Amino acid sequence: MGAALQGRRIVVPETRELDLLARMIAAEGGEAVRCPLVAIVDAPDPAPVREWLYRFRDVPCDDLILLTGEGLRRLHAAARKAGLEGDWRRGLATARIITRGPKPVQALRALGLEPGLRAREPTTAGVIAALAHEDLRGRRVGVQLYPDNPNAELLDFLAGAGAVPDAVVPYAYAPKADSERVCAVIEMMAAGDVDVIAFTSSPQVRRLFAVAQAADCEATLRAALARTRVAAVGAVVAQTLRARGVAVAIAPPEAFFMKPLIRAIAGALAAASVPAGAGCIPPSNFEESLF
Repeated sequence: MGAALQGRRIVVPETRELDLLARMIAAEGGEAVRCPLVAIVDAPDPAPVREWLYRFRDVPCDDLILLTGEGLRRLHAAARKAGLEGDWRRGLATARIITRGPKPVQALRALGLEPGLRAREPTTAGVIAALAHEDLRGRRVGVQLYPDNPNAELLDFLAGAGAVPDAVVPYAYAPKADSERVCAVIEMMAAGDVDVIAFTSSPQVRRLFAVAQAADCEATLRAALARTRVAAVGAVVAQTLRARGVAVAIAPPEAFFMKPLIRAIAGALAAASVPAGAGCIPPSNFEESLF
């Protein structure tokens, strides 16, 4: 692409891979407007995570469902801190590991492991579909959840299939950029000074709306999102946006990584060939690509 984003301004709410994403945008000639919305921190109470790790050691899981790469990394760090790393690695090596999306696969490979079963779609429904024809009766299934989502749908499916689910939430979300910075970015979008806002996680969406509500500027936020092309890294983020009435204009068709996201943004902007802030132009086949 080279200069595919020349003169374009893209809001980046990402936190953990903010520098990487900003560099990718700059490499294509664009300007990254940094506004990290959510910080990822260890679970505020480490006891439930530690107890789950002891159960994982003492009553080994037959299956382990990993919903996020961050979850695996946090569990690994917690096991090391508790002096359980050897037991944790042995449990990972013997359990069948089911992954949702590419990030837990990447985190597994960093440990020299591969998933035993991968969801075709990176969603809860995709995980359920992957397990729908498996005999789960009597199987202990570890489930790595993430904050703000108890995922009753998945746990109820497992229990209904005769499995014994054991869930753990190994990290939490915390505010990152201060509210004044967030409000300033909202005003930039509302003024038409931004081409794209690129969401890479659902908590970013929730924090953005929470700040707008607290600042009594949700109407401004909605106007800003209507004027700015909205990009989502994958189906889960897109669903969160659509649930709040936000039209998603841009998304990678299959590979839910940072580089395909930047390519999708560049392609959409090149195809539109309109000035910044001219509004969202959703591809005609985007709805089908999500599900």
